[in-house]
Amino acid sequence: MEVEIKFHPPLREGVLLRRYKRFLADVRFPDGTVTTAVCPNTGSMRSCCEPGRPVMLSHHPETTRRYAYTWEMIRMERGWVGVNTSIPNNLTALAVKYGAIPELISYTSVRREIPTSRHTRLDLLLEGPIGTCYVEIKNVSLCEGEVAYFPDAVTERGAKHLDELVRLSRQGHKTVMMFVVQREDCSLFKPADAIDPDYGKKLREAAAAGVEILVYQALVSPTSVRWGRCLPKDLTDVFRTS
Repeated sequence: MEVEIKFHPPLREGVLLRRYKRFLADVRFPDGTVTTAVCPNTGSMRSCCEPGRPVMLSHHPETTRRYAYTWEMIRMERGWVGVNTSIPNNLTALAVKYGAIPELISYTSVRREIPTSRHTRLDLLLEGPIGTCYVEIKNVSLCEGEVAYFPDAVTERGAKHLDELVRLSRQGHKTVMMFVVQREDCSLFKPADAIDPDYGKKLREAAAAGVEILVYQALVSPTSVRWGRCLPKDLTDVFRTS
């Protein structure tokens, strides 16, 4: 079964003018009008934030929202790149539900945003006949050449999530760090050691402690985002081997 999130109502196309204050982006529509959209991405968005590029916005006309549009994706040279960091969470939950992830095929229940300690929540708790599994999910949008990298900025929060997965793994729980690459022009995943060496170090330590590292591709288009293939990963410590 194909797992996808369809956009309804249809997305509206525009051209990116600028992204600013992290959470805002100005976009010009084909009729010349300009709107300010919410940017649901706290990273640097390097490699997917170039002014003048086509972008797609979702419309949310609820009166309680200050901004009616949300920035969903941007068209780069080699295809569409998803920038909405909530999409991977929703898509992964659907992929588990419909058995699209072989590594997580035996879980029949999916719970979201689970508190695991006083100040930490993880994205998914999976439950089934074989037990439980905690899953943290990260959106990947940075690409250099054909390599996808995470993170695109220093992330203390991401490091804390890895620490929590390691803690749960040592207690005997199955744990998964899931990276969802929202672009199709990448064929390999690596930690971005040049950007955040501490995160790369913690990711390797997590893998050594039993946390399963999974990387899947999402197929991004103006009509939907579909669950794609598993990507290979390279966790080699570039600083240690250079």
